[in-house]
Amino acid sequence: MGFTVRKEANGVVVISVDGQLIVSNRHELKERVAEAVDFGTRKVLVDFTSTGYIDSSGLGALVSLAKKLREAGGELRLAGLNEDLRTLFELTKLDTLFDISASSDEALRGF
Repeated sequence: MGFTVRKEANGVVVISVDGQLIVSNRHELKERVAEAVDFGTRKVLVDFTSTGYIDSSGLGALVSLAKKLREAGGELRLAGLNEDLRTLFELTKLDTLFDISASSDEALRGF
């Protein structure tokens, strides 16, 4: 379980979540995004291709990060949600808050 961070040629920072986004690691995700913003990044993609579960604190962290990026003139996008996670975002209406793509490649083309 952990996070992988890479910066694309177009300046987008991609953070891949491996395992789960839960109460015990949500702060690490927030720190990774905060570091990217501090270094001038305004476009962040969180890739959930290798993620099986997100709890309510993880959802809250994503909402908080989206707000932080918007206030900085940027954008947070999500990609790679499995069917269960996609349903979670639909049931909580968070699919209306985030730009969600099927894959990170698709999301990167949209930035």
